[in-house]
Amino acid sequence: MRILGIDPGSSRIGYGLIEDGGSLSLIDYGVLEVKEKTLSGKILNLAGQFEELLKKTKPDLAGIEKLYFAKNIKTGIEVAQSRGVLMLAILKKKIPVLEFDPTQVKQTVTNYGQSDKLAVAKMVKKILNIKELAGYDDASDAIAIAIAAAFSKKWSLPR
Repeated sequence: MRILGIDPGSSRIGYGLIEDGGSLSLIDYGVLEVKEKTLSGKILNLAGQFEELLKKTKPDLAGIEKLYFAKNIKTGIEVAQSRGVLMLAILKKKIPVLEFDPTQVKQTVTNYGQSDKLAVAKMVKKILNIKELAGYDDASDAIAIAIAAAFSKKWSLPR
């Protein structure tokens, strides 16, 4: 089973694709970057990039991080809009989707819900038996979300 983890953001969206075939293995990871300035430009660009990613990766299951309290309301709204675009694209493809708050992901991956990003990345590498994770931490966070989805037993197809 191919599982896509998604870490939504306002201008950088992390993704991580793993295979769950008895043991977990990393297939692909990275970030989608949205550089447009207008809201309509951002939404259209993100939708196009994410639809291409779904076409390329063909996940059987998706995990996405829930929106958590943002100190900056403007950023929180932008992340919520991005997350809506991502959720719609997933649901249109009839891919089952699980939602996790950051504490759940950290608890699943590190066994401590208040872990920092460094601890999460370290455990992601250990769980997947890989030596390096290059790039932004948005990608390692997305891989952690995919791992949380793999370990979750509660999912079903959207209606």
